[in-house]
Amino acid sequence: MANHASSKKRIRRNDKRAEVNTARRSRLRSFLKRVELAITEGSSQDAKDALKAVQPELDRSVAKGILHKKTASRKLSRLSARVKAI
Repeated sequence: MANHASSKKRIRRNDKRAEVNTARRSRLRSFLKRVELAITEGSSQDAKDALKAVQPELDRSVAKGILHKKTASRKLSRLSARVKAI
C-alpha cells in the first residue's frame, strides 16, 4: 500500500480514470458491433448509418487517449471498405 499522500491520491485517480476509460472502450465496441451486425445481415442502409455513427466515436476515442490515431484510422478504413462492398 502507498505511504505518501500523493501516491494515495494517484491510486485513487488511476482507479477513477480506469473506470471511465473502461466505459468509453465498451461504448466504442458497442458502436463497432452495430456496424458488424449490419454488415453480416447485408443491410446496406443500416450499415451506412451505423458507420456514420461510429466515425465520431472513433475520433472521440482518439482524442481521449483510448485508441491510437492510426488504429482508429485503420478500423474506419476497413469498415468503410466492407460497407462499400455490400
